[in-house]
Amino acid sequence: MNDLLLSISAGTVDWSRAQFALTAIYHWLFVPLTLGLALIMGIMETCYYRTGKVFWKDTARFWQKLFGINFAMGVATGIILEFEFGTNWSNYSWLVGDIFGAPLAVEGIVAFFLEATFVGVMFFGWNKVSRGFHLASTWLTGLGATISAWWILVANAWMQYPVGQAFNPDTMRNEMTSFAEVALSPFAVDKFLHTVISAWVIGAIFTVAVSCYLLFKKHRDASQAANDRRLAVQSIRIASIVGLAASLLAMHTGDSSAYMVAKSQPMKLAAMEALYDGGKGEGLTLVAWVNPFEQPDYASGEEPPMKISMPKMLSFLATRDFEGYVPGINDIIKGGYTQPDGTTAVSLDEKMERGRQAISALSAYREAKELKDDDEAVRQRKALDENMKYFGYGYISDAEQTVPFIPVCFWAFRLMVGLGMLFLLFFAVTTFLSYKKDITNMRWLHITGMALLPLGYVASEAGWIVAEFGRQPWTIQDMLPTWAAVSDIGSGSVILTFFIFLALFTLLLAVEINIMCKAVKKGPEYETDEE
Repeated sequence: MNDLLLSISAGTVDWSRAQFALTAIYHWLFVPLTLGLALIMGIMETCYYRTGKVFWKDTARFWQKLFGINFAMGVATGIILEFEFGTNWSNYSWLVGDIFGAPLAVEGIVAFFLEATFVGVMFFGWNKVSRGFHLASTWLTGLGATISAWWILVANAWMQYPVGQAFNPDTMRNEMTSFAEVALSPFAVDKFLHTVISAWVIGAIFTVAVSCYLLFKKHRDASQAANDRRLAVQSIRIASIVGLAASLLAMHTGDSSAYMVAKSQPMKLAAMEALYDGGKGEGLTLVAWVNPFEQPDYASGEEPPMKISMPKMLSFLATRDFEGYVPGINDIIKGGYTQPDGTTAVSLDEKMERGRQAISALSAYREAKELKDDDEAVRQRKALDENMKYFGYGYISDAEQTVPFIPVCFWAFRLMVGLGMLFLLFFAVTTFLSYKKDITNMRWLHITGMALLPLGYVASEAGWIVAEFGRQPWTIQDMLPTWAAVSDIGSGSVILTFFIFLALFTLLLAVEINIMCKAVKKGPEYETDEE
């Protein structure tokens, strides 16, 4: 593998990362709304099933139409994203395909077929199947989308917290030893809950924004205006409760996720906090001046200027102890501190040395196997097993390679949390006003609701940036850095496809926004007869 790495250019690595980031960011513009609207439209149709009032049927059909537009675009971008594992990241796919491919296969076989089976009934089964069966189809479509997210997030979580696997030097592949460990790891559970609940927030923001537009726009037809106002007010009431509950739950699951990150990815937490030298009783930084365009001089240990923090809260967040020890970037590099499991942290220099020993032992083992020298093979296999935990560090040549770009992690995290608090406040206000006041003529509320829509996507993307950017340089935590995972292809090919995808995805996004805006502008379609 070392000879292969020497032939791969830095441009190939950088452009492959850029292409994957581009695809993932565009794909993630569609996924949260799919998951969020699935819950909203399910609640709307449940109201129709319970009351039998055609108003709720019209309401459910309106939100289902918007769901369908977004759902189609999400599928298109997701397929391309999965193909990139084979085209741009073939070393990664070869090494861990047996593990990473399993949850993706389950996602395709179970979740995708569940969605595909019932989405047709949901869209075309009105007045053709019973109300109960149609309601079940709507909820099962949403459940299929959620299960799909579960298996994809299981695969992603495994990359950040690899468990349930063992390396086989004879096949040069990591092989799964426990599917349950992979599927039910605490990192996967926390990631799934936080991601899906955050998607419910996006769905609620979207529903409120569209409803505010229906209240804000001028109507030519009085009957249409009255129906739109009723639908908008009821939708705001439901979405505000969903958004308020989801925002509170997102805070809880975010706390659990941060606790897991502190235990398994301390460098990510240190980058998020711009914590260079750690200690006991560390404060949680609210704001500080971290230059967004350059990596700070973390080796000096000087705190960022204009820092304002909540005393001892980072220690509590990371250790559940106000006096708990939280390592900074320099501490992680130097090692020597006590880790959450009671062991002493190994220095980066030692990790790199043991990683090189693992790589050397692997090469010697395979050579001994070819020469049929069983005794030497046993000795080298033992050395490999002893150092395999640090295998990925054998490809690290400098401490700076293990530190993610701090400004991106620091500001993206604060953007996510700050906007999350804003949404919590907004949903609290809209819940109160929609139930206690007449909001049909509150222009300030309508404008605010529409203005928050793009901020919802900003917060969602910021969360993903923290999760993915913060684990750099690792494709698989501590096991495989990005430059060892990429395919041996020319950078020119990656650059060409990058700009093709950029044009294609931008076109898809523009098409969706155009179709979505036309559907919203046209408004709901109402049946005249009450059932």
